[in-house]
Amino acid sequence: MRLPRRHFFRLLAGATAFPAASRLGWAQTYPSRPITMVIPYPPGGATDVVARILGQGMNASLGQPVIIENRGGANGSIGVGHVAHAVADGYTLVVGNWNTFVANGALYSLPYDLKNDFLPIALLSYAPVLITARKTMPANDLQQFISWLKANPDKAIDGHAGIGSIGHVVGIFFQKETGTRFQLIPYRGGGPAVQDLVAGHIDFIMNTATDTLAQVRAGTVKAYAVTAKSRLSALPDIPTVDESGLPNFYFSQWFGLWAPKATPNYIIGKLNSAVVKALVDPVVRHQLADSGEETFPPAQQTSEALGALHGAEIEKWWPIIQAAGIKAE
Repeated sequence: MRLPRRHFFRLLAGATAFPAASRLGWAQTYPSRPITMVIPYPPGGATDVVARILGQGMNASLGQPVIIENRGGANGSIGVGHVAHAVADGYTLVVGNWNTFVANGALYSLPYDLKNDFLPIALLSYAPVLITARKTMPANDLQQFISWLKANPDKAIDGHAGIGSIGHVVGIFFQKETGTRFQLIPYRGGGPAVQDLVAGHIDFIMNTATDTLAQVRAGTVKAYAVTAKSRLSALPDIPTVDESGLPNFYFSQWFGLWAPKATPNYIIGKLNSAVVKALVDPVVRHQLADSGEETFPPAQQTSEALGALHGAEIEKWWPIIQAAGIKAE
């Protein structure tokens, strides 16, 4: 039986509109359950701190709790890999950084593609590296510390968050810049390295300020310099590398939020909105600043800005890391 033309076109229009209506319904109900935010490191490090502050700030606008899940190992590549292969429904995200989304691509044969297996959501914050030593270190400033390292070649131990981490890369460049030699020992994240520094099991670390800020304030470690052009507002008494006789030795760790590829655009947009709202919250901003983190300007808190920075950093650092001979072990 042939349908009248007007009935046929009504049915066709209804069938065409159904997927759009379904998508609208899904968009309105997301999220309908808790969201898991994977941290590819053990608890206590900079990435963990940033994620927990952000997660708390996102809860209100999302209407669902953000659950933190720590999955450490292989300089963060295990946790990132878990998210790469997760269902792209917006319920499994990863807080990544320069280590996991830049350096690891030059160090490991990864079972995922850093450039194509993720969708950027938003830039979160950044923190310069803080050069800190055990409390019993005889040197009292950066130049004295460099002199001590030169007088004790290959004896000092520098702990870092893992092969290819920013602390590892900074340590290698520090040796070249200062003509010093020391041992570089990898840990499964910044938190465990800081614990051994406080205990005096290692001599120094050059990790993000977030990792050691609390210990510097407590007086359990010594801080020599911050690797930035200006002093940290959270530690205004600690001089910059320029002020300490090591000019232009700048390194900062940045953090971003990613989802698996194929995550619907409306979910990316909703998550970005939740991040932006969290980052303007005075409580969140204070907590980040108090932990040594700086937030990006609003114009850079977009998914496009994170994608652009990610691509530019890969182009810059992959050749440098390879030329420096840094290898995963």
